[in-house]
Amino acid sequence: MALAPAMSLSDRAYHAIRDEILRGQLRPGTPLSRRRLARQLGMSVLPVTDALRRLVGDGLVESRARAGTRVRVPSENDVRELYELREALETQSARLFAERATPAQRLDLVCLGQQVDGLFDRMGEDGHDPAFCYRVHGRHVALHLRIAEHAGSALLQQMIERNHVLVLNWLFDVTGRRTPLPPRFHSDLVEALVSGDVDRAEAAMRAHVRHGAVEVASRLGAVTAVEWRERSSGPRPATPGPLRSQRVPSNK
Repeated sequence: MALAPAMSLSDRAYHAIRDEILRGQLRPGTPLSRRRLARQLGMSVLPVTDALRRLVGDGLVESRARAGTRVRVPSENDVRELYELREALETQSARLFAERATPAQRLDLVCLGQQVDGLFDRMGEDGHDPAFCYRVHGRHVALHLRIAEHAGSALLQQMIERNHVLVLNWLFDVTGRRTPLPPRFHSDLVEALVSGDVDRAEAAMRAHVRHGAVEVASRLGAVTAVEWRERSSGPRPATPGPLRSQRVPSNK
């Protein structure tokens, strides 16, 4: 059996920094020092610089010439546009799933929806554990990617993945959502999708995506960050523990 190729230093840095952002350990507005990150990761500045460039492309990090690099501070307009894009892509995904999914695929989604609801219920009881919250959001992403996969449109699935709409929504939720989700929030969505009624599936997904958007946008709109660089002297912003190079849980 052929061994999987070793992860490059740039890939290691990318996944480690990305995970800390998605865990909520690096909050929006946190300055990102290439030298400090390189020391934490035990590598040179070059792969860290490449990783940060990729994260800028993902929309998780922002960089400004002669100012520095920081975790992206999304505006209310950023949040609105992200939700609009996600709604357009995922309502179509829902319609195609309702029309094309096999009985086995529908059963699979019912089980996954119940699992995600159970995790979100537990997160309401133990929402201060970053590792558990990371797992919950990872499974939530997996649920929505599974819908796209079983919709039978490779191009639509690629658009959802490449536009990072689920990962950015994850970031917004971690930062801006405080109100717990309603009971059976994902199971009710799945019930509509597996019904085979494409209009019902579309309406359910539209309501699902829009839920909480106003709360998230208003809370993120209140986030302010005036610094782009870490201070050279005096107390620095809180720094998380050792960066980890784990990947977002797979949907497979």
